[in-house]
This record gives sequence, structure tokens and C-alpha cells, in this order.
Amino acid sequence: MTDATKAINALQSIPPDLPRDEWVKVGMGAHAAGVSFDDFDAWSAGAGNYDARACREVWRSIKPGKGVGAGTLYRVAAEHGWRMGERPQQRPMQAPRKHAEPPRKPAPGMSPAEVWGRCEAATAEHAYIVAKHAAGAPLDGLRVVPAGDPLRIAGQSMAGALVVPAYAPEGELQSLQLIPPPGAGKKLNLPGVPMVGASFTVGDMVAGAPLYLCEGIGTAWACWQATGHAAVVAFGWGNVRKVAEELRQSDASARLVLVPDVGKEESAADIAQALQCAVAYMPKGEERNFDANDLAQREGGDVLAALLEAATEPAPPPLPLSVAFADELPETFTPPDELVEGVLTAGDGSVLYGDSNSGKTFFVIDMAAAVARGVQWMGRNTEPGLVVYLAAESPASVRSRLQAYQRHHGVRVPNFAIVQSPIDLFDGDADTEAVISVVRQLERQRGQKVRLIVGDTLARLSAGANENAGQDMGLVVRRFDRIRSACNAHFLLIHHSGKAAANGARGWSGIRAAVDTEIEVTDSPAGRCAEITKQRDLSTKGQRIGFRLDTVTLGSTKWGAPATSCVVVPADAPDKPQGKRLSEVGGAVLEYLRTQPAGKKKREVVEHFQPLYDKSAVYRELKKLVVAGQVLECIGIVTANVEVRNGAN
Repeated sequence: MTDATKAINALQSIPPDLPRDEWVKVGMGAHAAGVSFDDFDAWSAGAGNYDARACREVWRSIKPGKGVGAGTLYRVAAEHGWRMGERPQQRPMQAPRKHAEPPRKPAPGMSPAEVWGRCEAATAEHAYIVAKHAAGAPLDGLRVVPAGDPLRIAGQSMAGALVVPAYAPEGELQSLQLIPPPGAGKKLNLPGVPMVGASFTVGDMVAGAPLYLCEGIGTAWACWQATGHAAVVAFGWGNVRKVAEELRQSDASARLVLVPDVGKEESAADIAQALQCAVAYMPKGEERNFDANDLAQREGGDVLAALLEAATEPAPPPLPLSVAFADELPETFTPPDELVEGVLTAGDGSVLYGDSNSGKTFFVIDMAAAVARGVQWMGRNTEPGLVVYLAAESPASVRSRLQAYQRHHGVRVPNFAIVQSPIDLFDGDADTEAVISVVRQLERQRGQKVRLIVGDTLARLSAGANENAGQDMGLVVRRFDRIRSACNAHFLLIHHSGKAAANGARGWSGIRAAVDTEIEVTDSPAGRCAEITKQRDLSTKGQRIGFRLDTVTLGSTKWGAPATSCVVVPADAPDKPQGKRLSEVGGAVLEYLRTQPAGKKKREVVEHFQPLYDKSAVYRELKKLVVAGQVLECIGIVTANVEVRNGAN
């Protein structure tokens, strides 16, 4: 960042509507830091009490090397949040402060319309037009102050000055720029009327054609002559960004080309990046303020045209979200990467749930061990890799079940890591990052990729959270996704069924929506089964995997009794039960009756569920269960029919 660019950025970070004494000090600091009058004037124009004449008079009164230095500018900017290298905040136009003087009205005969109305048509013989070699440029939109006109600005007579109208974005005349013949004075803006956002266009805008954005009309003439394309005058570099914003807002697809003078390159690059404009830079090594008109006069319009044609656009900033366009997708289809064939997809998330003692943990350990070994599981291929098992519920139980697995299969499973520390994915991010760190360290130590992370169970991983509240479980899901994506591993959560087993997993339904795969494990008189109840990217939804649990003796207790565990053995999947899914009330009633082998009077069942459920709803669901054969009724006593346990899906 150049000193001038740094100073301009600092200046733009300060609200211009300061008390007069503070505004003057900032102006002195800006002057000392190398800010131009145009930039100071454009900044000052953002104040509600802006006075162009006062702005110029203050600037002219500043003596280089005396009074306030550049440090004041940076100190005030820092007080308003500016930091070196940061872009200034875009501050809205502020209302005048109560103690500020009201803006001055133009003196009689000094309004833009009055001055414009008494001017004469411009001709190619005007000395400024001749000096800029602008013969042939369109002049019908320009005028000249008549000889003998009393108009004076900052003590300088404007008689004979070329008048360039400055139009607001809506098209009305906003201000005027007056350019005396060469040697007769400086170009000046009409006092009392700001230039902010105003512009003048040389040539006709054509949709799809380049549109050149320049500081002054001399540069705009040169661009138009060299290319035939329209060029927009911004009346000073400090106004270029505002004009560019207006043009971009009116036509988001327009090809805007900034044509900065030498010394304004970094500022132009910033504007181009923010508004997606191209930039035509002057040749390197030229003196400060060298512009397109100077180049055209020295080397000809063809050279300038080539330079403008070569204008480059900055690389677009990266999108904050990943975006893919449909027409850019490859012709060949890449199927989902499967971790366990037809069951789990690599890098995704899943939930496996079931009743207590249904065999769900044995089932998961058996599948995870197959991944760790890189062997087939239940006739399905697996992608080998490390397994990290978060044994939040009972590490000792997981250890014994793996011992049983290894003894039964006569193997060792070296790539199966059991995390025995408590893990909390609800209250804070520390444990989340700890899991990610453990995964990365294990990968480095073992020289293998972690393919599968198991969370046992969701309830223990989210202790303290309300399982039915989206606000709480949403935090858990976010951290679940953080681990899964950071580790690029499949994350499987073991969960419990709800009170009504037929209604799915316990708690917030958003858990199901957040995962790619859902598996329900059931235990019925017909056998144990794992059914894929949701599958986002594979076609295996509805597939049922049968299994049984065989007992393995690991040793003896201190009382001499056999110490046993179980292992999963493939078995035929039981037929899928037919019938409608139970309602919440019906499922709760059926589960309650299963715990009452002697049965209950219907009245007692209704009283048990008060005030949780309305008594009419309980009676109605009891009747449905009896009709379906899932509940038996005899002389007013109802009991669960054990022959059709879990008979509703």
C-alpha cells in the first residue's frame, strides 16, 4: 500500500460531519500525508453541511510543513476503528450536527441552472479543447461562459471557461465544472453544490460495449476518440468509486473499465476488486498524473486503443460457499464412495437406533471391526481404515465385546481405537476439537486414514441437552458435522428408540433429517434385524439385515460363574411385519402393557397415562390394538399379545 493510498483509506474511515475545528485538523493532516484536494473534497462532500467554497478555502490556506502533521490523520482514523491495511468502512451520509451551520444556498445567479442557462455553445476552437487534441469529439453537451460574465469562483474570473455539466444518477443537472483556457487558471467546481455521485458521459452508451470511467474530460475525450466507445467523467478520482457503484447498480453486466492516472493504480485495483471492473493501467515509469490523453498525444490513438483493449479484470474473490454449475458437471457419473457396501457412504453421517437389549451395539461393533480389518461384512465389501469408537456410555462393555469378537473370530483387530474419556458435544466446543485432534494424531501414528467414527450413544454425547428441543440438538448436530467434515470420516451415532418404538428414534426429528443413513435395529420372536430406513444416496432403503447373538465365554466371575459376552452371527432376516405404524399414544400403550405380564384393567391403563394423554385417545388406541390382535382383551383385562411382539412397523 502506497503512502497516498494509506492516507486516503485512513481519511475515508473518518466521518466527514465533524465539528469545524476537528474537520480542519483532519484536512491539515490529510494534506501533510499527501492526500489530493479532489480526494479531500470528495470526502468532505459526504457531510450534511458541506460547503464547496469553504472546503477549497481551507485547503488553500494550509501551508506545507507547518502546523498539524500526518500523524493527526492516522490518530483520528484509528479512533474511528481504522487499522492499517483494512479497507475503510462505507459510512452512510450523515445528518448535519445540531450546532453545525446550515448549508449555504448558492448566491443569486450562481445555481447550476442559472449559470448553465446564460452560457454559450462550445466549439472546437476553445483553447482547452484544442490543447487536449479533442477535435471531432462530441461537444453538443458542453458550453462556455460568455466573455464579460461576472461569474467568479475563489476570486478567479470564469469568463471564457469551458463548462462541463455534472448530472446526478437520476439525470438532473447537479453541478458544473468550469475549465479556463490553458494558463488562465485552474479548473473549478461550482461552489455550494457537491459533485458526489455526479458524472458526464462522452459518446453514447451501448449495451455490451466497454464503458470507460475517467477522472476528467480530457481523458474521456481520448478514450472515445481511440475506441468509439463511451467514456464517463467522474470529476476527480475521489468520486470514481461512487460513480462506478451507480453504474454497476444500473447495469450489473456492464463492462466497466477504470482508466486511472499514474499514481492512482492501487486505488483503482481496490475499486475494481470490489465492483468487478477492468483496469487499463498507464505504461510503467511515467510521471505522476500522466493520463490517457497524454499517451494519445504522444504515441497516437492506436497505442491508447491497444492499451484500453488490454484492460485486465481482477480475479473474482472466492465465493463464501461452495458452488457448482450444472452445465460444468462431467459427463461421466461418479457413484457415491461406499464405506460399507450398500449401508454406509464415506465421509457422511448416520444414526443407528433400537430398543435396549435389541443388539444394536453388538451389531455396530461387528460392522466397525470388519472395517478395521478390511474384510467383508454380512456379504458386503468394506473400505479398510482406522475406526475410532467414542465409548461415552460404557467403555468397559465395549472392551469386553471386542474381546469376545477377537476370541470368536481368532483374530486381533489392530485398527480399532476405543476412546474411553467422556465426550460432550452439547456444552462447548473443546471436546469437539479434542476428538478431531485425536483422529489426526492416530492417523499420523498408524499411517492410516480414519474411515469410521462411532458415537455410543447420542444421549451420553449430548448429556444435559433436551433431546426433543431443536435448539439444543441443533448444537449437537453442528458439532457432529464439524467432526465428520474436519476428519473426512463417516460418523455413526448409536441412539435409542422412542417410547413408541414404531415411531422411530427418540427425540428431535431433525436428527433424522441431518444424517444420510438411518438404520433401525429390532428384536422380535422371529429374530433380530437391522433395517435401512433412510438412505440418501444409495438405493438400499428398505433392505433388512438379519443376525443373531451367540454367547462367548470370556472367563469366570469372582463367584465362579461364567463371564460371557456375545458376538453377531449372520442369520436370515425375519419377514417385515405388516400393518400400519402405531401412533404415539398407541405405541406408548403397547410398550406399557408389555411390562405388565398379568395385564391391566382398561381403566387402570387410562389412569396410568393421565394427564399425559386424553383418556378418550387412550381408549381409542386400546380398541385399535385389540382389533389388530396386538392386545388381548378378556373380561375387561387387556394384555400385550407376546406372539406378535413388535408386530407393527
